[in-house]
Amino acid sequence: MKPFDLQVNGYAGADFCSSDLTLDQCRHACDELTKDGVGGILATVITDSVEGLCAKLAKLVAFRETDTTIRDMIVGFHIEGPFLNAAPGYIGAHPPDCVKPANIDDTKRLLEAAAGLTRIVTLAPENDPDFSTTAYLADQGITVSAGHCDPSLDQLKGAIDAGLTMITHLGNGCPVDLPRHDNIIQRALSFSDRLWICYIPDGVHVPFFALKNYLSLSGIERSIMVTDAISAAKLGPGLYQLSGAPVEIDEHGVARRPGSPNLAGSTVTMPEVEAHLASELDLSQTQIETLISHNPRRSIGLV
Repeated sequence: MKPFDLQVNGYAGADFCSSDLTLDQCRHACDELTKDGVGGILATVITDSVEGLCAKLAKLVAFRETDTTIRDMIVGFHIEGPFLNAAPGYIGAHPPDCVKPANIDDTKRLLEAAAGLTRIVTLAPENDPDFSTTAYLADQGITVSAGHCDPSLDQLKGAIDAGLTMITHLGNGCPVDLPRHDNIIQRALSFSDRLWICYIPDGVHVPFFALKNYLSLSGIERSIMVTDAISAAKLGPGLYQLSGAPVEIDEHGVARRPGSPNLAGSTVTMPEVEAHLASELDLSQTQIETLISHNPRRSIGLV
């Protein structure tokens, strides 16, 4: 079974989060993903105004209807925001001025624009009053994931009881420095028997020694590897765009907003993910396939 990537913001020059994305750019990204052996993705759009997100989702829907290669590769959508935690560090590369409390009316607008193709919504549990949006999404069969967030242990448990089933890129979407014990990483891992835990295994978002520790707690059977790739993936150092804002890629392939210590997506590819899991974590091919092929599909109900 080919890899399935739950979080792809862009690829090979195409930014799925851009309002200026063209059909040719989208097709080229899907062609390059196919060449890299990827069997399917969730095209990911990050925080914007609800109107902006709806327009971007509608465009991607239209592209899928126009081109069979795009339709085959982009199986659905991952909507990351705008219901996040706007505090510095936790918001990461998302525009904080577009963040708003989770609510069902705006959620319905987003789902309608996505034409039934939404598979994951990432939100901050502490920004979802009474966890009503989480419960609504779960009732629609959509995977609800906690990300760019700092819920208390009780808030995280409440969200899980309401239908939350996933953690988006654990160890990221949070400040560089955290309290030594009581932090979102430890809280999420304490519920790893009830959650899918997603990681970005590029050695930058989570150092490989830490990823090995986390994986020993969350377990192969409940963990998922994603790329969180942006348009700069496969293109090398330089200045690129993510959702209309600049992202600087250094000589090591690390993506950051200019002048910021916080990461802004990644440039890692799925073939590189496979290589890292084998060489840095010493995982077997069966374990790797579980993390990048089977579990991603299971987490969103494809198998």
